[in-house]
Amino acid sequence: MPLVTPLAPDHDNETRELAAFFNETLGFCPNSVLTMQHRPAISKAFINLNKAVMANEGRVTSALKRMIAWVSSNATGCRYCEAHAIRAAERYGAEQEQLDNIWEYRTHSAFSEAERAALDFSLQASRVPNGVDDLIKKRLYQHWNEGEIVEMLGVISLFGYLNRWNDSMGTSIEGGAVESGDLYLGKHGWNEGKHL
Repeated sequence: MPLVTPLAPDHDNETRELAAFFNETLGFCPNSVLTMQHRPAISKAFINLNKAVMANEGRVTSALKRMIAWVSSNATGCRYCEAHAIRAAERYGAEQEQLDNIWEYRTHSAFSEAERAALDFSLQASRVPNGVDDLIKKRLYQHWNEGEIVEMLGVISLFGYLNRWNDSMGTSIEGGAVESGDLYLGKHGWNEGKHL
């Protein structure tokens, strides 16, 4: 059981609008947002931050942002966010070969050096204590500019919030996220864990 029960997607007009937005992006409204909706100001602030962070500003593609989110969530151990991130990567145009081999991003030929630098940045920025060092910085600047690095850290930070929220809440995972988690992550031991 989650710490706090999510509101129903049709709880009120505001929640219905919220659900409609996420039905477009993920195919369902996340229980995490429906839990935030107990205090609508929190869900509104989250959605606005989410829109700003995930907006396409250039070379940091929607698919790469979702893969950055997956690496970050995997580093923190949030199974709920891992499944959501891989589902969103799938829905936002990640190449099939990347989805199938996300665990091997450091060595698999489906990933470019620029993508590897971004994903290693996500891994090191998500660790406690933080692992971003001069080598990570050097690798980032070989491929990305300052605005792009800000975009990436926006994703990592957004998912830092979501990882804490969902693991603490024990948020129940939705069917669509489970399907994507099983498909792309299950072969490496992913399961719903406490998010049943």
